[in-house]
Amino acid sequence: MAEQGAKEATIIKKYANRRLYHTGTSSYVTLEDLAQMVRAGEDFVVTDAKTGEEITRSVLTQIIFEQENKGQFLLPIAFLRQLIQFYGDHMQALVPRYLEMSLTRFMSDQDKLREQMTKGFGGTAFNPSAFGQQAMAAMDEQVRANMAMFEEAMRAFSFGGFPPAKPGTEPKKDK
Repeated sequence: MAEQGAKEATIIKKYANRRLYHTGTSSYVTLEDLAQMVRAGEDFVVTDAKTGEEITRSVLTQIIFEQENKGQFLLPIAFLRQLIQFYGDHMQALVPRYLEMSLTRFMSDQDKLREQMTKGFGGTAFNPSAFGQQAMAAMDEQVRANMAMFEEAMRAFSFGGFPPAKPGTEPKKDK
C-alpha cells in the first residue's frame, strides 16, 4: 500500500513501433521528454505494451546513449571501460549499490561543492588556475569520501559485518 500523499509512478507504455505512451497525460512522449521527467524528479515505469514486461532499465540506458551520442559526454571512456570489466566479475553484485550510494552522496553534497567552486571566483575576476585548483580539491575530497564508504562496505561484506582482526590480536588456540 502506498503512503498517504505519496505519488505513484507514472506508467509509460512502449509499443512495437518504438513509440512511448504516457498513460497519465494520454499522449505520446519522446526519450527527451522522459529525460526531462527524470531531471524534474518525476518517477515513471516503462512497460512493454504487448508483454507487460518492465523495461525501464533499458529505456533509461537508451536515454544515456542518446545523450552521449549528442556529444553531451558525462561518462569518461576510462569509467566505461572499468564498468565493462565488472560484468561477469564476482564483484558485479556490489557495483550497482556502490554507484548508487556514490551518486546519492554526490547529489546531497552538490550544494556544498557548488559553494566551494563559487568561492573559487573569490568575488573578483575569474582566475582559472585558482578556480581549477579549488574545484579539484573539492572533487578529491568527494572521491576520498566515496572510497572510504566503499572500503567500509567491502569490510562489512567480506567479513560478515565485522571488521577484520588487527594483526597480533587473534585469539590464542589451545594446543
